[in-house]
Amino acid sequence: MDAISTPNPILEVILGTLTMIVVIFVHGAGIRTINRRFNRAWVHVTGATALWRLDLLLAVTIGSLALLHFAETLLWATPLVLLGIVPTLRDSYYFVLQSYTTLGDGTVRLPDDWRLIGPIIAMSGLFTFGWTVSVLVNIMTAFGKADRERAERLKGGVAEVE
Repeated sequence: MDAISTPNPILEVILGTLTMIVVIFVHGAGIRTINRRFNRAWVHVTGATALWRLDLLLAVTIGSLALLHFAETLLWATPLVLLGIVPTLRDSYYFVLQSYTTLGDGTVRLPDDWRLIGPIIAMSGLFTFGWTVSVLVNIMTAFGKADRERAERLKGGVAEVE
């Protein structure tokens, strides 16, 4: 436990990197699950699909992505408390959210011996948020295509289903 209470930078980077790998793996598995569920629902979308159903699909997808990020930040916060680096889960989670989003201006700080963890958390946040954005671009492209097709039908005089 002495190595944990006063780590050297190598141990700090190793522990941070291992946690980051777990977080990114969880993100990948979560993104695949969310994307599969979206695609399974999307194949049933037709020109007659009510707009509220499309809006609900979008809301559920975005909510799922947000929950995934909250779970990932909890994966960072928990070891910080268990190792005694941050005293409470609330403070740990606050610190992780500040770092993960790269805002980084919070009142909770890590001990100097653990200060390399913050930038590693930020790296994982940048990576996972970028991945999430790419998925959202793909999803919004599908919505844009559906909206264009719907507009073309309306222009041709086909009735809209709400």
